[in-house]
Amino acid sequence: MSRAALLVLADGRFPAGGHAHSGGAEAAVKAGRITGAEGLEAFCRGRLHTAGLVSASLAAAAALGVDPVELDRAADARTPSLALRVASRKLGRQLMRAARATWPSGELDAVARVFPKGAHQPVVLGVTARSAGLGADDAAYCSVYESVSGAASATVRLLSLDPFEATGVLARLASEMDAVVGAAVEAARGVGAGGVGVLPVASGPLLEISAEVHAGWPVRLFAS
Repeated sequence: MSRAALLVLADGRFPAGGHAHSGGAEAAVKAGRITGAEGLEAFCRGRLHTAGLVSASLAAAAALGVDPVELDRAADARTPSLALRVASRKLGRQLMRAARATWPSGELDAVARVFPKGAHQPVVLGVTARSAGLGADDAAYCSVYESVSGAASATVRLLSLDPFEATGVLARLASEMDAVVGAAVEAARGVGAGGVGVLPVASGPLLEISAEVHAGWPVRLFAS
């Protein structure tokens, strides 16, 4: 396992397309649910323990070698919003392009053939981590960090929030990220015996509803 590979994959400059997505923060800002650092922290905490947990468990399972097709179906079943499913597959397609150029592997090629329009992003992330020689914990940490860092970065742009305050939010959530990673990896390790049905099904209905509303906006800064 290479810690340097983990840094490359988790780096916000890795060309995986995440900069174009706010993780629901744009809709939350417009609705007045995020007006500053306190609201951002509450939003990120909610996202972390719902969508973040689900995504991290899928990524961890893929890193462990669970069938990507089964995991993609599981991701679909856990994403009621069409807008979020579309966004996840777009991100998965972009991540796949970057991953195959960075860590070429037969496993990535196989997933790309089965999902020419893109598999769900957490599934691709897990297979990417596996191809980079990383483990389930690494994949889960990348996924969990992405689930909150994207919203934090977007809020800096949307509200001109002080970047120091946004980074402080992420730092205060660090212990909770550790806990979510632990739960995600534990669930992923249970897939061999119990199937993908043992993976978390935590949901954030407001995230789903807001995504559908956001998708219909005529003008928006972020894709989701």
